Amino acid sequence: MHGKTDRIILGIDPGTNLMGYGVIHETGNKPAFVEMDAIDLKKSGDHYMKLRKIYECTLALIEKYLPDEVAIESPFFGRNVQSMLKLGRAQGVAIAAVISRDLPVFEYAPRKIKLAITSTGDASKEQVARMLVRMFDLDTIPKNLDATDGLAAAVCHFYQREPIGGSTSVKSWESYIKKNPGRVK
Repeated sequence: MHGKTDRIILGIDPGTNLMGYGVIHETGNKPAFVEMDAIDLKKSGDHYMKLRKIYECTLALIEKYLPDEVAIESPFFGRNVQSMLKLGRAQGVAIAAVISRDLPVFEYAPRKIKLAITSTGDASKEQVARMLVRMFDLDTIPKNLDATDGLAAAVCHFYQREPIGGSTSVKSWESYIKKNPGRVK
């Protein structure tokens, strides 16, 4: 563990055709861009072989970047039940890989991620990508927006711990007391 103000966050956008990921390094109270990409699963065989590849790729990302925490995008609710089932399986396999390495995993709805990055929950993938490119002063938007979706999950998680503008008000202490009544006497 890198400590409270020094941590590496891996963000994952699970999918059965593309798995996006992004890595940020928090030092102090600022996120720094490390990496983002999308892993192409289209040629990985049938659905079960894709799940295996998601598991193996998630473990490889953990071994490469040594994250302290992992943020994962939850499947959105759509009309196609089969698509949702496949996305849920992809997410479940990625989560299984994370917890097999005893890492904490945090799940965020797509709307919450968009809200954290763009201040609107209805933002398009392109708007999220453009905001991240500006935020980290990157040269270009990646060809695959699943990569920026993975990065967005990591940044969303960063903001959950360190609210925009920072907050050291009594309200957060009161919140702590409510959530931990046995720790305060």
